[in-house]
Amino acid sequence: MKHRSMLLRTSVVLLCAASLAGCSTIKGWFGGDKKKDDGKPNEPAELTDITPSVTVQKIWSANAGKGEGRIGVRQGPVVADGRVFAAAIEGGVHAFDLQTGKQVWEYRPEKKANIRLSGGPGVGEGLVVVGGLDGEVIALDASTGEEKWKAHVPNEVIAAPAIGMNSVFVRSNDGRVTAFDAASGERRWFWVQEVPMLSLRGNDGPVLGPGFVFIGNDDGTVSALSANDGRPMWEQPIAQPEGRTELDRMADVDGTPVLEGTTLFATSFKKQTLAIDAPSGRPMWSAEHGGAGRIGMASDRLVVTDPTGSVFGLDKNSGAALWSQPALARRNVTGAAVQGDFAVVADFDGYVHWLKLDDGAFAARERVGGKAVKAAPVVADGIAIVQNVNGELTAFRLQ
Repeated sequence: MKHRSMLLRTSVVLLCAASLAGCSTIKGWFGGDKKKDDGKPNEPAELTDITPSVTVQKIWSANAGKGEGRIGVRQGPVVADGRVFAAAIEGGVHAFDLQTGKQVWEYRPEKKANIRLSGGPGVGEGLVVVGGLDGEVIALDASTGEEKWKAHVPNEVIAAPAIGMNSVFVRSNDGRVTAFDAASGERRWFWVQEVPMLSLRGNDGPVLGPGFVFIGNDDGTVSALSANDGRPMWEQPIAQPEGRTELDRMADVDGTPVLEGTTLFATSFKKQTLAIDAPSGRPMWSAEHGGAGRIGMASDRLVVTDPTGSVFGLDKNSGAALWSQPALARRNVTGAAVQGDFAVVADFDGYVHWLKLDDGAFAARERVGGKAVKAAPVVADGIAIVQNVNGELTAFRLQ
């Protein structure tokens, strides 16, 4: 029964896909098709030549093991203390040096256990924590990769756990958040949000604030929980799940909300982005641009991608659109990251795109192995790291 929720949701999606054959929206959610179908306007936009305005240097590449393929979990790396931590479905967990890509350690579960690591990793308080498709939660020593403890939740974990306040917070695919003691792995509390009948495949991890755990939900809301006991503090809709059909009502908040000071930013598949006063849950502004992926954060603006593949720069103080870049339409663009004066996104064909933060113009483009990238790039110490669905990691520096 522990897979009942996952199987039900998957079945509904497949039924809708079958009944709506040719629908570009459904096709876009599950990965662009590289095969050309001349004369049909719903094909991924063809990339045109650009004149680079910044030099991108590939500084290293590595492999975390067999990747997610078409599972759709958007597995990506995390960086802390000069190390890149990455996991793969059948590759275990690896730690690499951020500057050189040299492997520092690796952890591989016992083969007989058949553990498929899909969620995370997350890092904090000396731990690296990863989840599995069968609900496994494994905590490792961040310095050595030594296993510290194991726990279990009732459904698959495809989001990175969050670690802080002496706890590990795990989001599972049934709408549950479970808090474990960071030292022992003992369960402290859990909270459950009902999952809609139909939602996007994938979700993202919690974000932590002083005394708070913030969760983006599949029903288009953000919830604030007490980190101490899981008690709900407030709930705020980012977008209303309105429409005649289940498809129309999809409003997932699938990217981890971003906390800056006391302001929380969250974005929804319904193309809505909201700034929220984090302690109270009071909305500060709303913008009619956004998507299910992660938000890129610059000093004065946000970068969001919408379900059509358009990329937008939004004023951080008002939500006003500063620019848009529509040339990546239907290329299943990832969430955004910010590297220097540029926004970074990737697409279904393994291309990584750098856009000027000033006006959204293309500044550079590189390719990572020719396989789809579903997770948003990660930027740390001026280095952008991209993980594709084959578990391959590539690190880029701007010259």
